[in-house]
Amino acid sequence: MAGAPAERAPLVFVRRENNTERIAALCEAASGLGLKPGMGLADARAMHPAIEVVAEDPAANRAMLEGLADWCDRYTPQVAMDEPDGLFLDISGCAHLFGGEKAMLDDCLARLFHQGFAVAAGLASTPGAAWAAARHGRETAIEPGAEAEALAPMPLAALRIPPATREGLHAVGLRCAGAVLAA
Repeated sequence: MAGAPAERAPLVFVRRENNTERIAALCEAASGLGLKPGMGLADARAMHPAIEVVAEDPAANRAMLEGLADWCDRYTPQVAMDEPDGLFLDISGCAHLFGGEKAMLDDCLARLFHQGFAVAAGLASTPGAAWAAARHGRETAIEPGAEAEALAPMPLAALRIPPATREGLHAVGLRCAGAVLAA
């Protein structure tokens, strides 16, 4: 059909780590192909030769994140960057202006979606639990007092502990956050 937009190839952004190019970020279509951040570019291309590859631009990423942080001032003056790709919003005392925490979260997510962003969010009484909910949770919101129950099935990465510590815990049989909490 004349004038129809051409369909784009799945897009991955790569960064150089040591002597290897690794996927730093990817679009939803590339994720749907089974590609993941951290995967080597050679492996990704072996699986899907038609992917489009772009070098990561940390300065542009930071500028975009700073712009999003400024935009989030509409919800709270307490916005902090969680580089390389996240924000923390302290909504204490602000949520009632938007009809409550859930309504505020829904408004924020809807506005970002309409701007073309694919985002994940978490709502909790502690920054760590909110971070875990956004990145690893099944639920977006964790009720106060329900943090341990919500974190239990999540991977060790949800605890924001160093990779070497995660590997050590995994080696002794502790494979999820709940196992660590129980120990």
